[in-house]
Amino acid sequence: MSDTKTLYNEDFLAWTKDQAEALRSAARDRSNRRLDWENLAEEIESLGTSQKSALSSQMRRIVRHLLKLQYSLAPDPRRGWFETVVDARGEIEDLFRTSPSLKSEARGAVAIANRLGSRQAIQDLERYSELNPTVLAQLRATAYTAEQILDDDWFPPEAQG
Repeated sequence: MSDTKTLYNEDFLAWTKDQAEALRSAARDRSNRRLDWENLAEEIESLGTSQKSALSSQMRRIVRHLLKLQYSLAPDPRRGWFETVVDARGEIEDLFRTSPSLKSEARGAVAIANRLGSRQAIQDLERYSELNPTVLAQLRATAYTAEQILDDDWFPPEAQG
């Protein structure tokens, strides 16, 4: 039991996977406890899924604002975009601290974060008439790596007017 408590404290995502499997195993062994084993396992597993979703959401948020920093000519909201990126990276750092195994999910989330973050950045920039066909093509062709998205010190080059 101490191993599961340690896992719970050191890697929540790994704990959720372990506990979901333990519940399913107990159900297969026909434990005499009156518990809804399968639904309990599903609920525990969904806790880990919600952490994966939080990671994807923050990565998408970072991509959206990195793209605006790179392609927008607007001088005024830039500070807020930088702060949003820094905040989202901090949120991801918190997720990784509580669930180190979540780090292995980051690479898989990059393509989706780039696609959805790009879509959102395009909508934002269109709203303020900041897109022309050339910028739109460049923005759509830009894809950040996991390292760029997660690196506390990395920011794209600023747009040149």
